[in-house]
Amino acid sequence: MNKINRLFSIFALFLLIMLSGCKQSPASSIRIGFFPNLTHSQAVYGYANGDFEKAFGDEHVVKWLSFNSGPSEIEAMFAGEVDIGYIGPIPAINGYIKSNGDIKIIAGATLNGALLVTRKNFVISDVKELAGHIVAVPQFGNTQHLCLLNLLSINGLKTIEKGGNVRVIESSNPDTKTLMDKGDIDAALVPEPWATRLINEIGANILLSSDEIWDSGDYSTAVIIVNTKFYEKNKDLVRQFLKTHLEITEYINKHPEDAMTKINDKIGELTGSKLSNDVLKSAFSNLIVTYDPNVLSINKFMTIYHNEGFVKNIPNKNKLYDFEILNELLREKNMNEISVEP
Repeated sequence: MNKINRLFSIFALFLLIMLSGCKQSPASSIRIGFFPNLTHSQAVYGYANGDFEKAFGDEHVVKWLSFNSGPSEIEAMFAGEVDIGYIGPIPAINGYIKSNGDIKIIAGATLNGALLVTRKNFVISDVKELAGHIVAVPQFGNTQHLCLLNLLSINGLKTIEKGGNVRVIESSNPDTKTLMDKGDIDAALVPEPWATRLINEIGANILLSSDEIWDSGDYSTAVIIVNTKFYEKNKDLVRQFLKTHLEITEYINKHPEDAMTKINDKIGELTGSKLSNDVLKSAFSNLIVTYDPNVLSINKFMTIYHNEGFVKNIPNKNKLYDFEILNELLREKNMNEISVEP
């Protein structure tokens, strides 16, 4: 009887080992943060088309996290809820400073994409004519705000806070439309598609086109950031992510109409409101979809960010960037690499 029991125990143990060996380990997740808008086109297109899911395969589950502001996405990354994110360069800079280097920019996403417009009955031809008027930006300290401060400075103007006579207010894009339509603000520097919407829907005038806002339109609007700890532990996954990002970027630029349709459909699904075809095409034409973060423009943003008193100092600026993996992929495609020193 003891011999039978021993044989049964051995068989049971063997069966348990076999079953354990056949059991699959749970898939790990890759959490991607993004905004449901045109400046995050690669994320929205990739989400709609399942490109990142295909790239990572069954071993990894892609989780998409949608945000409406840069600070909220940065906080989610600080909390360990986001691994990789599409975001504006200013929140990326701020996150890098606050975290003492726990966030890195590893690629670009879009350049350009904002216009300076004036209300219907306020037609001017020079930025200098904004003296004594009210100008709205989506958020203090964001990309459009810094662009406006730079424009005011090079045109000899100052904000009220700096002893000048231009009043700059913070206003969400939908609120800006309402305020401008009522005549409560005179001008606004806003990103697409809101700039085109102000023009098409309430008769706003273009004071500066998208390529006149900053260095002929060659400035960063959205970048890709990564949590440093995730990056150091998962370079193969980051490489696959960036490879897919490059492929999507190439596809969008080669097939813009198909890409715009899928992006707009996904934006409609996520926000409940699709853009009209006219707004979509016009807004998209003011963006440059790319992998290049334009380091020169980000460094200029950092200088203005510091000079305007948003931060006391920005230590080790070059450590904000890590293009090692991006440049490996670019070399494989015989494309120009990205330098930290522009």
